[in-house]
Amino acid sequence: MRGLRGIFAPVVTPFRAGTEDLDLDGFRANARAHLADGLAGLVVAGSTGEAALLDEAERTALVAAAREVAPPDRLVIAGTGAESTRQCVARCRAAKAAGADAVLVVAPHYYANAMTPEALRAHYQRVADASPLPVLLYNIPKYMHFALPAALVAELAGHPNVVGIKDSSGDATMLAGFLAAQSETFTVLTGSGAGLHAALQAGARGGILAVSLFAGPTALTVASAHAAGDAVAAAAGQAILTPLAQVVVAKLGVPGVKYAMDRTGRVGGVPRLPLLPLDAAGRAEADALLPA
Repeated sequence: MRGLRGIFAPVVTPFRAGTEDLDLDGFRANARAHLADGLAGLVVAGSTGEAALLDEAERTALVAAAREVAPPDRLVIAGTGAESTRQCVARCRAAKAAGADAVLVVAPHYYANAMTPEALRAHYQRVADASPLPVLLYNIPKYMHFALPAALVAELAGHPNVVGIKDSSGDATMLAGFLAAQSETFTVLTGSGAGLHAALQAGARGGILAVSLFAGPTALTVASAHAAGDAVAAAAGQAILTPLAQVVVAKLGVPGVKYAMDRTGRVGGVPRLPLLPLDAAGRAEADALLPA
């Protein structure tokens, strides 16, 4: 899939305080800002976008709003993972109708013990066969409570409609296993802001990074310096990025990312219940790292 490289924004979903309704104006403003930063595209309804808390109409509205803002040379990738294969396929079709370019599919994980390689193979093959859009696999052990096996990823990489994987494990060994399957038609992207430079050095072609939502220029500096062969500049950028990714994103989670966006002039706002806004201690942790 052409264009599947670089740093992508896994956009937040702004909600209106009090009602928790979508704030589509705020969403569009954020999308424009991320694209103006130079990010390669928008990933809608991912983990940072509170996908698990969205209904089907909201997912469609967000994808359509992203497509409205993003020019044709910037990708719109929709999160379409679901607990049933049938629902995942339906979400892939809805994403196509709303204007997405590709889909990002986290594995079903409620019945984690039943997600054997055979079950995962059957799920992803059905999705890849039926999806009208190219499919990216999504490995995020933190939420799945298991990891996609490298051997299965290599097998799925041979499917003509499976074009890549986002690996949010933050595990160098696991990433290396996925990179073994990388080819002209299958791209590996990291989801670890703290590990961006290391992932690029290992061969990843970019990242889908929550830290880029409020530190996009720094993430792009790491990527461009690496591409230019300037390891010193890439390492310097990574030194700034790492604590932001480790604390604001990994430790404080979606409420931390939304707070950081508010602090840096973008639209974060409140998360949707049952997620709670940052408490005073969390805000102090974020403030210690964010620009004054």
